[in-house]
Amino acid sequence: RLVDGDNLCAGRVEVYKNGQWGTVCDDNWDIVDAEVVCRELDCGTVLGAAAFDKGDAQMWKQEFQCRGNESQIHVCSRSSSQMHSCSHDNDVGVICSG
Repeated sequence: RLVDGDNLCAGRVEVYKNGQWGTVCDDNWDIVDAEVVCRELDCGTVLGAAAFDKGDAQMWKQEFQCRGNESQIHVCSRSSSQMHSCSHDNDVGVICSG
C-alpha cells in the first residue's frame, strides 16, 4: 500500500508481512521495484519518487530485487542480508501515474 500521499497512488510504500505493515528502506530501491508497486496497486506507471512523512511501523530491512515482470512486490526476491543503516529517514515513497 501507499500511505500519507495525496491519493491512493502516491505515498510511502508499506508491505504487509507476518500480520503487520512495515515500511521499506530505500537502500538499493530502484525504478523497477517501484514499477511493480504501481502495477500491483493498479496505479499505472511510476512518475517519480518523493519523501512522505516518516513511518512509525516496523521497517523491512531486506532489499527487494524485482526483475520487473512481477505482479506483486511480495513475489520479488529479497536479499538475505539485513540493511542495518536504515531508519525511517530512509522510507521509500512512490508517485504513480494512476
